[in-house]
Amino acid sequence: MNAYDELPQTPANYAPLSPISFLQRAASVHPERTAIIHGELRRTWAQTDERCRRLASALQKHGIGRGDTVAVMAPNVPELYEAHFGVLMAGAVLNALNVRLESETLAYIFDHGEAKVLLSDREFSAVIREALELSEQNPLVIDIDDPLAESGDLLGEMDYEALLAQGDPAFEAILPEDDWQSVTLNYTSGTTGRPKGVVYHSRGAYLLAVGNVLAWELPHHPTYLWTLPMFHCNGWCYTWGVTAIGGTHVCLRKFDPAHVFTLLQEHRVSHLCGAPIILNALANAPEAAGLRFEQRIRIATGGAAPPSQVIAAMEPMNFEVMHLYGLTESYGPATLCEWQSEWNGLDLNGRAAKTARQGVIYPSLRDAQVLDQESGQPVPTDGATIGEIVLRGSTIMKGYHANPSATEDAFAGGWYHTGDLAVMHPDGYLEVKDRSKDIIISGGENISSLEVEEALYKHPAVLEAAVVARPDEKWGETPCAFVTLKPGQSTTEEGLVAFCHDHLAHFKCPRTVIFAELPKTSTGKIQKHVLRGQAQAL
Repeated sequence: MNAYDELPQTPANYAPLSPISFLQRAASVHPERTAIIHGELRRTWAQTDERCRRLASALQKHGIGRGDTVAVMAPNVPELYEAHFGVLMAGAVLNALNVRLESETLAYIFDHGEAKVLLSDREFSAVIREALELSEQNPLVIDIDDPLAESGDLLGEMDYEALLAQGDPAFEAILPEDDWQSVTLNYTSGTTGRPKGVVYHSRGAYLLAVGNVLAWELPHHPTYLWTLPMFHCNGWCYTWGVTAIGGTHVCLRKFDPAHVFTLLQEHRVSHLCGAPIILNALANAPEAAGLRFEQRIRIATGGAAPPSQVIAAMEPMNFEVMHLYGLTESYGPATLCEWQSEWNGLDLNGRAAKTARQGVIYPSLRDAQVLDQESGQPVPTDGATIGEIVLRGSTIMKGYHANPSATEDAFAGGWYHTGDLAVMHPDGYLEVKDRSKDIIISGGENISSLEVEEALYKHPAVLEAAVVARPDEKWGETPCAFVTLKPGQSTTEEGLVAFCHDHLAHFKCPRTVIFAELPKTSTGKIQKHVLRGQAQAL
């Protein structure tokens, strides 16, 4: 040991990182600023801090402590936001539930995650009742009786406000003993088999929250609209990141483009997030025609690459799109398409094409690479050679809850293996080409389903498109396109295929086109596994 390493680590010069500190700072520095907006409701940071302390105290009185799981079934309401601090302040683990899950999967999650308390919005009382009947757990059920909920019964022992009334407003938060302490449990979509429980630690939650501020250059006191579900990667950690700089959280129970436009104008919203389907819905809403907001609105999107046509449609409305890439296992964002000044001289379509790439490493991540799947070496930076995206750093999950074999597989070779295929461009920006299971191999040629979808989105009648492999006796597989048309628009299978011939090599063009509504997950991702099953049955 050298002299530098002999210096002591003490409470004076070291504290475990915790997102709880963001709320403490906001309440101390900006006590009277508006923290939460929900319909007519307004709460300050001082009020929000007190409510979170009450929640932590009340949970502790009901026997909740370190390592216990508190589940929440709610849309983007203040109670779910408060749980992102109050549950952690009790030393417990927050399990924010996907509100579109069916009762059988919810029962599995209750059992697998060993939920001790369940906070449940009354809108979901029917499915929660069924899930509890199927579950072996017997959690304490607390009703969230939101006045903006349209329907639903009260199931619990008490409602949320009664629970808070039991708590101490001066409760001292139980801070983590070290920043490896588990803070949240998030279940994957479970497209095949049972969903896996992704465990986040305190360090990662803190770092990604700060990374969001840096990556997006968030100013002090932004106004953030919750179009992204808070249950999805804990709102990509913006629950904590916006709080860190004393911003205002505008809650939203349900996404509706017309209502979103109203809130954007009424509250002069500066930032929002969402899957590409959110951008698509906003760009194609009737209210969007000729609309331009006074304020510049920054919108971050992730998931599959948003078609460049959609990105181009957002700019005239005064939206600035930031493209992110990440997964539940990476706390949300892992890369971003960081803007370069030389792109300013490009035309609208050129700027949109640059923005559609997934980009470069996030400030809070240690490393991201595109590796050849056979050799394990980085692929050439030629924008053409496909490899797998791998990640490492402190904003990668601890692992899968109670699933050591899946954890070991995911971390093989010292990297988190995403299963996403990408190319690396000469400028060091990566671009996702497909999930490994979504690549179409036709006559020995690899076809990116995203590339075919990008071509389809350029057709003026196409609202949504998804491309999957369809078995073919001659070619092995051929592209099969599922397409939803814009209201009032029409085209034919032959017309779309001919259109693709003008934009793609012919072997990449769809051989089959099905016009239908596309199945989606609760976060707006198109369920390609469902479409693959349909294509195989054709």
